[in-house]
Amino acid sequence: MTPAQLEELLHEVAAGRLSPETAVSRLRHLPFEDLTFARIDHHRSLRQGHPEVIFCAGKTVEQVVAIAERLAAVDGAFLGTRATAEMAEELGKQFTGVQWNASARTIYLPPAKRAAAIGTALVISAGTSDLPVAEEAAVTLEAFGHTAARLCDVGVAGIHRLLSATDRLQAADVAIVVAGMEGALPSVVGGLVRVPVIAVPTSVGYGASFGGLAALLAMLNSCAAGVTVVNIDNGFGAAAAASRILSA
Repeated sequence: MTPAQLEELLHEVAAGRLSPETAVSRLRHLPFEDLTFARIDHHRSLRQGHPEVIFCAGKTVEQVVAIAERLAAVDGAFLGTRATAEMAEELGKQFTGVQWNASARTIYLPPAKRAAAIGTALVISAGTSDLPVAEEAAVTLEAFGHTAARLCDVGVAGIHRLLSATDRLQAADVAIVVAGMEGALPSVVGGLVRVPVIAVPTSVGYGASFGGLAALLAMLNSCAAGVTVVNIDNGFGAAAAASRILSA
């Protein structure tokens, strides 16, 4: 339940259009709902500004569907990350409007009413191979109520591609930079913009990249000021951090 939904519910009770008993019934699952295999945190929107997100990896299709059903019943929407096509197909049978992003591996049911977007995050990917992580960040940003602009394939092997988009860099409120290999792109972007830069190392690269560890260490040692780094392949975490910046 979002703050806006709770406020609307209280207004309905105050105006006499809704009985206190009915309101209590709607609030009965706060702060969490026990499904035995999962305890759904319905209070998270009130505490953190956005609802709980389903991390689908390691869960069965049935478990993902059950959690999604309860989130949709309370919040009118849900977002799942690291999902499979089978999960998306099953959810698509039950919910009209479910959006499956195969590249990002996200399943998203938008709310019936969406508020105006708050701020713009520019999601920058170094190479096409980094797009799955970049798309996870972009979808999450949109689900959290922000505009996600995309700037693709602008890695340092052809730095002129990035420099040609200077106007787009300057227009963003926050930048998420996704890169594998040597992970140099966030340092370059950090030296060009005045907004917060969130770096996401990916596991893309040859053997000496050590599954993204080389990019992670390079980003942590960036000489550009103001670059923050999240975990390897963690597009969701970068988007969550960007959302807090944009909503502050």
